[in-house]
Amino acid sequence: MFEISKIKLNHEELAAKLNNPKAGAMVFFDGRVRNHNDGQNVNSLEYQCYEEMALKEGKKIVEEALRKFEVHDAFCVHREGHLKIEEVAVWVGVCSSHRREAFEACQYIIDEVKDRVPMWKKEHYVEGQAVWVECHRCSGASEHAHV
Repeated sequence: MFEISKIKLNHEELAAKLNNPKAGAMVFFDGRVRNHNDGQNVNSLEYQCYEEMALKEGKKIVEEALRKFEVHDAFCVHREGHLKIEEVAVWVGVCSSHRREAFEACQYIIDEVKDRVPMWKKEHYVEGQAVWVECHRCSGASEHAHV
């Protein structure tokens, strides 16, 4: 399962969706907004996505993980909109009978989501400027595009 959310993520509610009596392991990843990047003091982040394509690709990634690893279930939610420092931007949860598979599937999902899902991030800096970052898919370049 993969979702895009415009509201704050609640770990307990998300984790409850993965409850399974067969699961001996549950692994979670919180991708959080930090207050710095590349020597800049970050004030907040803004995420935008092409929702139809993001949902399609995100679901595909979770389905791949379910096939590739021996896990019972997996779930990923990515935020969209304006996020403050310490807010969770992306959440991944996996349940399986054993920890190794859960860790591997969780890492696979977050790595693939960051690489393949059309989600763009703008950093808002304490000094006032804002910069789109990690936007390789939208510009074809690896350099930051200043706005």
